[in-house]
Amino acid sequence: MGKKILVLSASPRRHGNSDSLSDEFIRGAKDSGNDVEKIFLRDKRIEYCNGCGACLKTHKCVIKDDMEEILGKMSNADVIVMATPVYFYSVSAQMKTLIDRTYPVFKNLKNKEFYFILSAEDTSKERMSRAIETFRGFSEYCLPNSHEMGIIYGAGVLDAGAIKDTPAMKEAYDMALAIK
Repeated sequence: MGKKILVLSASPRRHGNSDSLSDEFIRGAKDSGNDVEKIFLRDKRIEYCNGCGACLKTHKCVIKDDMEEILGKMSNADVIVMATPVYFYSVSAQMKTLIDRTYPVFKNLKNKEFYFILSAEDTSKERMSRAIETFRGFSEYCLPNSHEMGIIYGAGVLDAGAIKDTPAMKEAYDMALAIK
């Protein structure tokens, strides 16, 4: 039996470039026999962290929104795929808000495998590094024994659908196909 893979798509545009890369990753992961679920963050009600600190004691967030369900799915996944467009050289607001709200379950997110998917108008992978550092700050420094398994860069794309004819689509499929 394959792994449980959770794809978190943080594009504000359905079928935008990072979301399309997510779908191609999902296709490869399913073709490899894995169990895959995608959460399109824009469809969820996720409030900002209010910094109250209650979760430090209870490991539960006091905010009643869709994050409780998402946190449960993240905790149960073997693999977490985080996909975002790169805005102003960092992750989208949707992704950053999700990351901020994971604090109550840090202990449940250890030993996870992570894949990162990015799309940007910029053609420089180096200039996308700040977004990658946000992901690494979360996965490497906050979650014990997490493992970065791969990064897919959808560079040089702006308009929704521009990613379709790029090598990044094949990279997304092939990377996911290798997950066993």
